[in-house]
Amino acid sequence: MAVNLVKGQKVSLTKGNAGLKHLLVGLGWDTNTFDTGADFDLDASVFMLGDSGKVLSDDDFVFYGNQQHKSGAVASTGDNRTGEGEGDDEQILVDLSLIPAEYSHIVFTVTIYDAETRRQNFGMVNNSFIRVVNQDTDEELLRYDLGEDYSIETAIAVAEIYRHGDEWKFCAIGSGFSGGLEALCRYYGVNV
Repeated sequence: MAVNLVKGQKVSLTKGNAGLKHLLVGLGWDTNTFDTGADFDLDASVFMLGDSGKVLSDDDFVFYGNQQHKSGAVASTGDNRTGEGEGDDEQILVDLSLIPAEYSHIVFTVTIYDAETRRQNFGMVNNSFIRVVNQDTDEELLRYDLGEDYSIETAIAVAEIYRHGDEWKFCAIGSGFSGGLEALCRYYGVNV
């Protein structure tokens, strides 16, 4: 049975899950009925970080324009441009065994594409979640429902997986940013 988390909560992924290797990280959302004259296009992205909390190079940013990390440890399954349908809207595959030692944090984010032009923000989005599934057993390990506390934000650092000694842990972050994808890139050290 999956663990349901709240903002700021941390839980071990690998303790009690010996041999956990392949993760499917699903992110999902619905848009409210606000009519801004444009479709909503939300995008999941990943920042692979070193101990400094920054990327080691611009290649450590996995998104719709760079769908797989050079290590092969993290890959996006593609860009859903409408968010229609039930379940996960976008998915990220993570192979814990392939993550190079110099990376200690993997941050999962969601942004609204072209939010300023389209006059959109996360206050217009509901039912947002992230879930982690053991791909080898198809067991959902945990889920974090974000709630609707974002009124002006156009980007959210949703959660992170991080090394803690010999284990991998998950932290529900839920931090909003104004300025969309560019703000996240600057925060995590990607040159824009």
